[in-house]
Amino acid sequence: MRVVIAEDHYLVREGTRRLLEDTGDVSVVSAVGDATELLDAVEELRPEAVIADIRMPPSHHTEGIAAAHAIRAGHPGIGVVMLSQHADENYAFDLFRRGTDGLAYLLKERIGELDELLRALREVAAGRSVVDPRIVEVLMGSHTRAADAPLAGLTRRELDVLRHMAEGKTNRAIAQELVLSESTIEKHVNSTFAKLGLAEEPQLHRRVSAVLAYLRHAPRGKGV
Repeated sequence: MRVVIAEDHYLVREGTRRLLEDTGDVSVVSAVGDATELLDAVEELRPEAVIADIRMPPSHHTEGIAAAHAIRAGHPGIGVVMLSQHADENYAFDLFRRGTDGLAYLLKERIGELDELLRALREVAAGRSVVDPRIVEVLMGSHTRAADAPLAGLTRRELDVLRHMAEGKTNRAIAQELVLSESTIEKHVNSTFAKLGLAEEPQLHRRVSAVLAYLRHAPRGKGV
């Protein structure tokens, strides 16, 4: 897989390059330090996926997210894995406000967990989505307490299934994790879709949308 990396810290950027290329599964065709260089590299090299920091020069706010939106709009076939040091619900809201296809939001610590990082790259390149489990915990924990939150109507088991769905797991993998039958998981998944108003959306879009749907209804709170 051909990948572009965007990270302003040289050691992190080059360390990530080395780790990925040493797997033999990834060719890092460019490693750049800011969002402008990232967009230029994407236009010139047309990678299959991008790994980018959310906060990059010049202001170190959300330049990475703005770049991700531009990449997805101009090149829908290119997936984007966003990295952050923080599990921040405002970042998640901003990143996914135009849709979840081809996007992932991971904590930077996942760089050292190569299997997880490679899985996220494959998922976004295929047009799917991944959300870091710790970010899912923050998002779900901050809103399920509200009586009018979209997730408030879900059962504990549906919430468990939803949490695993957000990690990109298939129904079969969730069934193995929760020691339940695959048909039981499918029933919980369909019930969750219905309760979140996603029953009529295409299957591909629903799995991570189910986790993030409540963000469209809840007020933007303080970052975590």
